Amino acid sequence: MTKITFLCETNPGANRETGINPAYENGMDQYVYDFLCSKGYDVTWIKISPTDDGSALTDEILENTEVLLWWGHIYHKNILDSVAEKVVARVNRGMGFFAMHSGHHCKPFKRLIGTTGNLSWREIGERERVWVTDFGHPITKGLGDSFVIDHEEMYGEPFDIPNPDELVFISWFQGGEVMRSGCVWKRGRGKVFFFRPGHETLPTYKYESVQKVIVNAIEYLTPDEIVAPYGAPKIPVPPEGDIKTW
Repeated sequence: MTKITFLCETNPGANRETGINPAYENGMDQYVYDFLCSKGYDVTWIKISPTDDGSALTDEILENTEVLLWWGHIYHKNILDSVAEKVVARVNRGMGFFAMHSGHHCKPFKRLIGTTGNLSWREIGERERVWVTDFGHPITKGLGDSFVIDHEEMYGEPFDIPNPDELVFISWFQGGEVMRSGCVWKRGRGKVFFFRPGHETLPTYKYESVQKVIVNAIEYLTPDEIVAPYGAPKIPVPPEGDIKTW
């Protein structure tokens, strides 16, 4: 099975006094980790606390990762630039990168897409309908025309991203906004996927349709191979052998 690294802030959305997240008894991060394990993936879980800088994502772990799932929100600025650069280099070699919900502001994602990732937002727990825009895409397998999340945080346009190579989903919200909520970019040998749903205080990851997207996306992002780092070699002997030159 695919070798996954799941990097997530520790128990996001938990009450500061009780440490309890009402949407996930043992924490959102624990729920997603358990779900990934239940699907048979080989999962490495990296927890990001207020004092962590992402250095727990070591070279050894990264070199054994086929798909990196990244859920971040409050501690984006804490992540070392060097860590983000290593992730980008690994994606260019073939690793898949999955930016989950507010991962749109994480350093690796912004470096990979080349823009700010800024968007509009509102947090009142309104209805979201996620529309499939590419019915033949592997990420949309088994989803039908659309699916509904009863209560979610609104993310809306304008969304500062380059045009996706593949637009998979568009979301409509009860308040009237829309957003490009499922986007794929190809970078070097690897692929990058952003999926909008996943607010930490709401049980979004318990929805079967959302779980299908996650599994489908992991399968789609899994590379056939991850190549060695590129160099810039001089080729003194042409592959065609002796040739006439000017």
